[in-house]
Amino acid sequence: MNETRETRIKRMKMRSTRRGIKEMDLILSAYADRNLQKMDAVGLANYDALLQENDQDLYQWVTGQTLPPEQFVDLVADISKTFQK
Repeated sequence: MNETRETRIKRMKMRSTRRGIKEMDLILSAYADRNLQKMDAVGLANYDALLQENDQDLYQWVTGQTLPPEQFVDLVADISKTFQK
């Protein structure tokens, strides 16, 4: 799919807001609003990949209950900081 940066960010913001569980809606929508515009292409690709993960797993990663896969360690740490603010 060939989408513009603007379209991609809009899609990811929508996906961040409409998750399976309300906690992840709140956490990811806050993170997306604060950070997606500043991300480079690699950061956007990593966040897009994270959005494909299961909400229960994401919640456990963000809250520190379990460790995320290596690919997402830095991103999850950054999301956790946003969540704690």
